[in-house]
Amino acid sequence: MILNNLLRRPTRTVFTAAGIAVGVATIVALLGFTQGMKKTADGLIHLGGSELALYQANVSDPTASVLPESLLRSVRSKPYIRSATPLLLIVEGIKPEPGAIVFGAEPSGFFTQRLVIVAGHRPAEDARSPQALVGERLAAAMHLTPGARIKIRGSTLTVAGIYHSGIFYEDAGAVLPLQLARSIAKRPKEETLIAVDLTPTTKAATAAKELQRAFPGTNVLSTPEQALRAGANAVLISKAILVIVVIALIVGAIGVTNTMALAIIERQSELGLLSTVGWSPLRVASLILGEGIAVSLLGAAFGLLLGIIGGDLLVRVLGVSAYISPSITAWVLGRGLLIGSAIGVLGGLYPAWRVTRMKPLKALAGT
Repeated sequence: MILNNLLRRPTRTVFTAAGIAVGVATIVALLGFTQGMKKTADGLIHLGGSELALYQANVSDPTASVLPESLLRSVRSKPYIRSATPLLLIVEGIKPEPGAIVFGAEPSGFFTQRLVIVAGHRPAEDARSPQALVGERLAAAMHLTPGARIKIRGSTLTVAGIYHSGIFYEDAGAVLPLQLARSIAKRPKEETLIAVDLTPTTKAATAAKELQRAFPGTNVLSTPEQALRAGANAVLISKAILVIVVIALIVGAIGVTNTMALAIIERQSELGLLSTVGWSPLRVASLILGEGIAVSLLGAAFGLLLGIIGGDLLVRVLGVSAYISPSITAWVLGRGLLIGSAIGVLGGLYPAWRVTRMKPLKALAGT
């Protein structure tokens, strides 16, 4: 009966479902982007395959961190630290690809040594001109090959080789010897962060607490959630997504409420007849509520598909797919479907309650 009632008014059903589909698609895409941000943030923590990253505390973004060179020796002296390497991050240093990060790293440190060279070679110490390694993502975006030239902060360097690391930020960026990066960035004896490897028996959470206790004014990141909270922009994005989800839920519920309320007005005689032939008010109300949920589930199903396709298409159109992409997981789809169902329940509550207040004889008379 629920299906027949929806098919009797196909235009209204389609438009109501379409409105819900747009709301659910927006939610799915936003949740997918949030999940994608977490995966990207995880790469910022585990640069070079490290277990922890030590940054300056209370900065607007981890890439804005500034640590003194002298801190490195103190960090390396801790018994639970197996190795530590300093990194200097240069952001917006490559004009054609402003999202690319340039890493200044010690050539002998584990960050540089763990890079897999897929073309060319590592920078030679006796090279006549400054050399750089370029990540495979950045090389593909800029069509770079070994021997090509790349300009970083006004300095022209030769591409010695192309590398792969499997970490998003690294493969979309470039790597320079630390001293060269300091010279280009005009930040002598400074670094952005210290990447840390722990001894086999040390837990990351324990080491993070010990490091923050030993070095006040620093922040140790060990989880993607911490990395997202560390950046003010990421926090604002997360809060904005929550607000949009709530707004979509409210607007969708209002749309379903309006549709079902109009259906009740048009079908007073029909609903009154059901009451006179023995349907209880609760059963009639469940029919109306079921129709609201059914149209919401229909819209949610289309919304899930639209969210998956639309999110991926959006980043491609904007040209940012190399830096962030939606991560659509079963949990993201489950939440989208749950929100779609919630829209149906919330939207059907008032019309269902109104049905229980109807008088059968007045309903038959259409008054």
